Amino acid sequence: MSKINSFRDLKVYQKMKNLHLEVSATSLTFPKFELYELGSQLRRSSNSAAAILAEGWGSRHTNIYLEAINRSMGEVRESQHHLDVAKDKKYLKENQFGAFDGAYDECGRMLERLYESLSEWRGSKRQPSMVREERVQYGADVGDDWQTVVEITIRIMNESP
Repeated sequence: MSKINSFRDLKVYQKMKNLHLEVSATSLTFPKFELYELGSQLRRSSNSAAAILAEGWGSRHTNIYLEAINRSMGEVRESQHHLDVAKDKKYLKENQFGAFDGAYDECGRMLERLYESLSEWRGSKRQPSMVREERVQYGADVGDDWQTVVEITIRIMNESP
């Protein structure tokens, strides 16, 4: 197991950050009138996917970390939507779109696996008809729990998506 000391050590964070850099550079080739419309939306959502995960990791509270993972998944899907539109408007070649879309799918699977594992560990796995809140009170000492969260994160990040 590799050690995770920071959000920068998370494989999914690294993939999303690098993907953002590629998508951002590509979006700057869109027609000038789209640089501050579709291009900007795409750049912001792709950047947010990694930034939200980093923010959640920094909270050191499992429920906030899980919410960040969930929000990050939403930004991944929003980025895919903007890529769909860019492809339909012929701003992306089919192979560019396929590479970006496939990479976002991989990041989404990594985030989903991490979310599911942490939810299962804390006993709040998603179910269609029921939501369970975390039993830990805000302000409680979560040192041992956070170490378990880190260990689960390490295990999931070392598995293939």
